[in-house]
Amino acid sequence: MNYVKKLVFVILCTLLLAACAEKDNSNASNTGDKSTTDSGTASSKNELVIAVNENFISMDPHNTGDTNSSSVQETMLEGLLGFNADGQIIKVLADDYSISEDALVYTFKLKEGVTFHDGEQFNAEAVKVNIERIMNDESLRLYSRGFSLISNVEILGDYEIKVTLKEPYGPMITRFGVAKMISPKMIKENSADIPKKPVGTGPYKFVEWVQGDHLTIENFDGYWDGGERVAKITYKPVPENGSRVAMLKAGDAQVIYPVPAQNIDELSNSKDVEVNKVPSTIAHYVSLNTYKKPLDDIKVRQAFNYAVDKDAYLKVVNAGLGLPLDSIIPSKTVYYKQQKMYEHDIEKAKELLAEAGYPDGFDIEIWGNTNSDTMKGMQFIQQQLGQIGVKVEIKSMEEGTLSDEIYGAQTPDDAKLQMWYVSWSAYASDITNATKPLFHSVSFPPNGANTAYYHNTEADQLMDEANSISDVDRQAELYEKLQEIVYQDTPWIFLGVDEVVYGVRSNVSGVLVNPTGGLDVKNAKVE
Repeated sequence: MNYVKKLVFVILCTLLLAACAEKDNSNASNTGDKSTTDSGTASSKNELVIAVNENFISMDPHNTGDTNSSSVQETMLEGLLGFNADGQIIKVLADDYSISEDALVYTFKLKEGVTFHDGEQFNAEAVKVNIERIMNDESLRLYSRGFSLISNVEILGDYEIKVTLKEPYGPMITRFGVAKMISPKMIKENSADIPKKPVGTGPYKFVEWVQGDHLTIENFDGYWDGGERVAKITYKPVPENGSRVAMLKAGDAQVIYPVPAQNIDELSNSKDVEVNKVPSTIAHYVSLNTYKKPLDDIKVRQAFNYAVDKDAYLKVVNAGLGLPLDSIIPSKTVYYKQQKMYEHDIEKAKELLAEAGYPDGFDIEIWGNTNSDTMKGMQFIQQQLGQIGVKVEIKSMEEGTLSDEIYGAQTPDDAKLQMWYVSWSAYASDITNATKPLFHSVSFPPNGANTAYYHNTEADQLMDEANSISDVDRQAELYEKLQEIVYQDTPWIFLGVDEVVYGVRSNVSGVLVNPTGGLDVKNAKVE
């Protein structure tokens, strides 16, 4: 009996060991899906985690103003046209297009065999539904960026459509690159969900969005352009710089954007990480509410520009990266013209304040989001203006809350904003988007990003004429004059132009950042 018990015990042990060995072998055979980094952290070849510095605001491509939201949208949604890495127009869902000699009629021939993530067909009817959504809704940001000038949208065939304008609008072709296509079924039946979970034609489709924690997308098997890509991408908003860097070093994130300036050297010396730098069209500035006291006085605004040391700003806030913003647009933008900068001059700033009636300065608020770089920038402005007796109170808010506070104001009188530390970017070829949303009086919130509430009739006329013609020599003259006028009027504290820096794990390829700061991961791979 004892012998039998011992035999059974031996057999059970043998079976148990075999099962354990089989489990170990099973794990080992999965190395095609999982790999171990030098740091010992396991990362999936089919998954990508991206840590960014700010939360996302909206997934509605027709009503988005922030770069992080737009970057995520680019993976899920596509337009008739798009932009390459240099910001030049390319065909995407349009096979071909033509523009009439009078610049009033745009005709598009569309790709066939394209489906939306919900199974709806992409065709001329889908394009018509999207364009009419924008042109008939004044609350959408794209409405005031050319689509309000559309008089008619006509279907010429299942895959051909004609768009007619009321009047010529020079940059209209770029607007067709910005306007992404949403499923017509969603627009008609469930439009309230567009900002939260859009349905497009892109290589990735929406999975979930937990506000403040993560946004996840997954590969769309029915993508019209085929190709291999990672199965799932998770975006994580991580405003704190140190946390973002730690995630990259540990392999908890395969991509971080941006890399904090103070961590560039440290990460560049790591064999597990690659740091990439890209010249950009991202302008950093402080928007000054010119509609209300004390910033309605040009002498106060000029004093602020003399008080802030632009070279010190780049050294302290950007670790020496980038260039001073010496016009109202970055130097890579078409028609750029350098202006005579406001050199750092504390005494001049104090004199101007005294002339404006503020010899002892005053108290004022500056708003910004919660990410570390923004906080550093606002603290720098606080210190610089403190030298001329201006006491700056910093008010930081989560990105969505900040956007609601600023763009929720329906009139200049409603605006509580005094100063806003912020950035703006536009494709190098898109001078209209680099100027009109920021400086034209039709672009006061909520219709645009003229958060300075800047109004100069001559400036408006210059932009209107430039947008209505195609003569590049005349446009150059108009934009040169515009830069001179606005720079002298100082609706901003002009700070700097970024050099974009992003970090990836060394086993990741295919990640790009364009000059506007947009993160492109559509072709990313994990080895």
